[in-house]
Amino acid sequence: MRSWETLRINRDSAWHDAATQKEARVVSHWRLLFGRDFGLIWLSQLVSQVGDGISNLALLWFVYSITGSPVKTTIIGLLHTIPPIVLGPFIGVYVDRLPKKFFLIGSNALRAVLIGIIPCAIQTDNFTVNLLYALVLLDAVAVSMFNPALTSSVPLIVPRTQLTAANALIQSTTSLGIIFGPALSGIGIAFFGSQEVLCLNAVTYFVSALCLGLVRLGTLQPSAGPKKTGGSAWQDLREGLAFVTIKQRVILLLVVTAGCYAFGASALTTLFPVFARKLLGLGPVEVGYLWSALGVGLLLMSMILLRFTEWNSSDRTRIIAGASVASALAIGALVWTKDLFLVGLLMIVIGGGMGAFTPIAWGVVQELTPGNLVGRVMSLYSAGAMTAAISGISMFGWVTERFGESTGVAGIGATFFLTASLGGWLSWSIRHR
Repeated sequence: MRSWETLRINRDSAWHDAATQKEARVVSHWRLLFGRDFGLIWLSQLVSQVGDGISNLALLWFVYSITGSPVKTTIIGLLHTIPPIVLGPFIGVYVDRLPKKFFLIGSNALRAVLIGIIPCAIQTDNFTVNLLYALVLLDAVAVSMFNPALTSSVPLIVPRTQLTAANALIQSTTSLGIIFGPALSGIGIAFFGSQEVLCLNAVTYFVSALCLGLVRLGTLQPSAGPKKTGGSAWQDLREGLAFVTIKQRVILLLVVTAGCYAFGASALTTLFPVFARKLLGLGPVEVGYLWSALGVGLLLMSMILLRFTEWNSSDRTRIIAGASVASALAIGALVWTKDLFLVGLLMIVIGGGMGAFTPIAWGVVQELTPGNLVGRVMSLYSAGAMTAAISGISMFGWVTERFGESTGVAGIGATFFLTASLGGWLSWSIRHR
């Protein structure tokens, strides 16, 4: 009897120790926020993501209120995808060659001018949809410079074992931006107008640039890999392509999975004001609150992922598969209900399902890619995802206008089921590579 009692006590003690160690690891991931450099990056992202949340709804509402066309509204989303596709791979080459802070600071300062100062300087009567399209296109160029620079900067200041946690914390700023940005934007549009909201938003990007200017990069060594200097941009680009397509084909499958995800997710976020207005008869304030519910789901998933950051890559990608199924079911349920409270809950589920993808995918890329190639690989990843996004926005914009909002929503849900299937295949491939 004593031996059985001893075994039970040892077992309970082991479980307690394991649980305590797991909680300690989660706490250590949170401590990333209190490190000077990562904390500044997180703060800069929080400010700029709130700015994005404000400007995105204002841009979409401005176009739809003037044109009344879902297809013309989707042009905003389409314009955001063109620069990463056309310029992204070459931007990645120079992100790997030049100081990353040049891209981090410069892109935010440029966005402040494009989305804030220029709309302020133009009279309302002269502020046309075509001019707005031009500003959005240039803004997308700035974003194309920022994203690979950010992704390749994180391994320079965060330990390798905490990359997924760092990505999840960065995504939490997107969540907070979606929670607060659209709500603030909806109230601002209702009281002042969409152009005025864009004008006031410039300050967020300037504050973000200031925070990034204080970051010290290079306190840790990036992933191991051979260092090369010289050579043409074409040679550097070919090196990145060879790594993705030949040396590390798991990343190629990840790009395909990301493309499927972007195909549906971009269409959903771009057309959401149309779906909410047509299916539910909502105004800008209610749409802003529902968009904020999507951000709540993203934030919850970001926090949940902190508990799984030390899982192996195969197990983490299985989370993508399960989360995508949850999103697909919730998106399909949007067609069948008009209860605002239930729709809000469904948006939280959708946001949670969507929130699993990016931190895990970025972590896999950062873990498998040598540090001197991360900029190029992430740019190729973004180019593939954006190519799929532009296809999804175009197709579902046409489907929605031709066959109705319910058909468009149901089709987007189907793409998330396909993403789940690809996520399962990716998990199997990583396990057996």
